[in-house]
Amino acid sequence: MTAFDRDSIRVFRFVRCGFDPATGVAELAYAFDEGPELVETVTIPGAPFALDATRAAAVEQALRLLHLVAGVSYYKAAVPPEIRIDGYAIDEATAALLEQVYLNGLGEFAYRNGLDLRGRIRFPRQGGAAVQAPAAGLPGRALVAIGGGKDSLVSIEALRAAGVEQTVAWIGGSQLIRTCAERTGLDTLNIGRALAPALFEINRQGAYNGHIPVTAVNSAILVLAALLTGHGQVVFSNERSASYGSLIPGTGEVNHQWSKGWAFEQAFGEHVERVVAPDLHYYSLLRPLSELAVARQFARSDRYDAHFSSCNRNFHILGEKPAQRWCGLCPKCHFVFLALAPFMPKPRLVRIFGRNLLDDPAQAAGFDALLEFQDHKPFECVGEGRESRAAMEQLAGRAEWREDALVARYVREIRPQLDPAELAIEPLLQAGGEHRVPAALWERVSAHFAA
Repeated sequence: MTAFDRDSIRVFRFVRCGFDPATGVAELAYAFDEGPELVETVTIPGAPFALDATRAAAVEQALRLLHLVAGVSYYKAAVPPEIRIDGYAIDEATAALLEQVYLNGLGEFAYRNGLDLRGRIRFPRQGGAAVQAPAAGLPGRALVAIGGGKDSLVSIEALRAAGVEQTVAWIGGSQLIRTCAERTGLDTLNIGRALAPALFEINRQGAYNGHIPVTAVNSAILVLAALLTGHGQVVFSNERSASYGSLIPGTGEVNHQWSKGWAFEQAFGEHVERVVAPDLHYYSLLRPLSELAVARQFARSDRYDAHFSSCNRNFHILGEKPAQRWCGLCPKCHFVFLALAPFMPKPRLVRIFGRNLLDDPAQAAGFDALLEFQDHKPFECVGEGRESRAAMEQLAGRAEWREDALVARYVREIRPQLDPAELAIEPLLQAGGEHRVPAALWERVSAHFAA
């Protein structure tokens, strides 16, 4: 291919998308200006798929939604001023949803690259509102996203306790996630996703790079997969804390995990029910819970202690390097250790991580960021600063923890600067806030959480 010059590119094109029911392969094609196609593939296991007319129409809408959302991986390479959709048209509401996803989902990317995307991202729209899609005749069973960490495992066990039939699904070749999925003993669905090979060459040639709203992409993939495999619910495990970003002086709020937050869940879920199928329900089971409440639920069982990991260093786009399940150095390791510490015996937690992270003075800066002490919350999927402060306050009052280096430092240097009235953990453990969980299911699940 010719050399990639991001600054000379004027147009990003959604060229075409297609799905072959015989193979289960979806093709998503993009291009810059009149350049060569960048073709991504998504492979849904279980082909061949027999689709009646209604289901086929829903699949076509889900495919277009995936095409449009997944394009964020390519658009960001040059962020050109014009967006074109070659093969089909979208309505005003769909364009508005996509502009919201791209602008907010690329918030961290824009901040790190010194870009201002406000007013720059505009999707072409035609006509008024789309006609309400007909029901696709989907059964009530759930397709549950599993990521190998504590949150999805809490959802899976809550759904199991509530008697919901479920399949656990993940995207890509992670052996760590596969091991967790198999440990559930449930049916599994491992979806393949291959980014356009040319994207990696473009990146080497100086494309803009950085964080994308990957949960938005994965949500669109699972919506397509649910239609094809006969699931009426797509369930994620994003908690209340995901809606809160990092407060950057001079910039404002930047949310690393925006597509895990309530604003995305609400907009995307409503769009799916309007445009794809009204009987396909997308929601996060853990939305009413804080990270600490999720940690408390996870700690109730040791079923996954030897299998789960939330350490991001285990997950890489070109494959994982899991020499050990926890690096012990990244913000995710720091936060999960701190969040679990109030709810499980110290020997169990140290056994999971292989060491006591709170007794290592070299880790002070990492924990300071979680506490929002002399730093902002890390650009990672971690809880709010008030959650970290409440967890640390709990440990400060416990004999088995208070002698550890970073807990003692908290008591000595940080606690005197905090308002004691804002350090209580109990309010953070109460379920509450907006969610899309079906009412009858939430009644059963919340009873399980309270038991």
